Amino acid sequence: MDEIVAGLDIYIVVLTLAAVMFVVWEIGKRMGYRLRSRGHTQPSKVADASMALLGLLIAFSFGMSIERHDRRRLAAVADSNAIGDFYTCAALLNEPTRSSLQAVIRQYAELRLEVARGRPGDADIQSALARSDLMHSQMTHLVAQALSNGTPIAVSLTNTLNAVISNQASRLAAFRDRLPSSIVVLLFTGAIASMLLIGREQGSADTHDIAGTICFILLVSLAVYVTLDLNRPEGGLIRVSQEPIERLLSSMSK
Repeated sequence: MDEIVAGLDIYIVVLTLAAVMFVVWEIGKRMGYRLRSRGHTQPSKVADASMALLGLLIAFSFGMSIERHDRRRLAAVADSNAIGDFYTCAALLNEPTRSSLQAVIRQYAELRLEVARGRPGDADIQSALARSDLMHSQMTHLVAQALSNGTPIAVSLTNTLNAVISNQASRLAAFRDRLPSSIVVLLFTGAIASMLLIGREQGSADTHDIAGTICFILLVSLAVYVTLDLNRPEGGLIRVSQEPIERLLSSMSK
C-alpha cells in the first residue's frame, strides 16, 4: 500500500481531496436540514471536536514529514563530508595512486549530485546504486594498493573509505523513509469526516458560510499538499539542498 500511495500524483490527490471535502460538506448540510425539519436545532460540539482532531492529525503528519526531510538533509551533509575527507586523504598519497583515487572520488561525487538533482525512478536509483558499487570496488582496490605500498596514513585512509561506503546506506535509508500510508489515509479520513460534521452543523443551524468553508478547505488542502510534498524527495517541490556536494565539487581540482 505504501508503494501505491508513493506513486500517486500529489496535485491530483490534493485536488480530489478538496473536491470530496466540498461534496461531503454539501451532503452534511442536507443532513442538517433534515435534522432541523425534525426539530433538532440544538448546537452540537462534535464538529468543533472533529476540527480539533483534524488539526492534531495535520500537525502530527506534518511533523513526521519535516522530520524525515531533515534526516535526508543531514544525510546529504554527512555524505558530502565523508567524500571530502576521503578526497583529502587521497591527496596525501603518492602517485599514481593519488591521481587515480581522486579521479574516482570526483566521479563518485558527480554521480551523487546527478542523482540528487534529478527526479529518479526505481530503475534510475538501481542503476545509480550499481554504478556506486562499482566505484566503491575501484576505491577499495586503490586503497589496497596504497596500503601495500606502506602509506603512513593507512588508518585514516581506511576509515574515510568506510565512512563513504556506510554513508551511502544511511542516505539511501533516509531517502526511502516515507510517511506511512496508514497515516495519510487517516489524515484524509479526518478531513472528510470533519467537513461532513461541519456541513451538518451549518445545515441544522440554517447558516451558509460558503466563503469561510471554501477557505477552510483550501487551507486544509494546502497543509496536506505540503505534507505530501515533503514526503516525496524524488519529485516534490521542496528538495534537499545540494550545496554541500556542489561546494565540494567546486573545490576539487580537475
